[in-house]
Amino acid sequence: MILSSSMNGITMILMYLVVFGGIIYFMTIRPSRKQEAAKKALHDSMKPGDSVLTNSGFYGVIIDIMDDTVIVEFGSNRNCRIPMTKDAIQAVESPDFSKTAEEE
Repeated sequence: MILSSSMNGITMILMYLVVFGGIIYFMTIRPSRKQEAAKKALHDSMKPGDSVLTNSGFYGVIIDIMDDTVIVEFGSNRNCRIPMTKDAIQAVESPDFSKTAEEE
């Protein structure tokens, strides 16, 4: 009788651990993995000529892409080119050349 009640208690503790482990996984680990995958897809889709928004709030145009570095041109001054890591890019907007002068 004593063995049965202690096994029941251990089973309940293990069930709580499994449930709380699942909650922690679905609330912390899974969303961060999705966010990392989305950021990797964003970095893979970048190409020269795309308009970008940096983490610091500056808008620019990608001039060149290397392994982990991009060269971004800021402002109307064509001499302001700054190399930065791909992680500093927050958003990318590809130019839409499909619009014609008649549509605007």
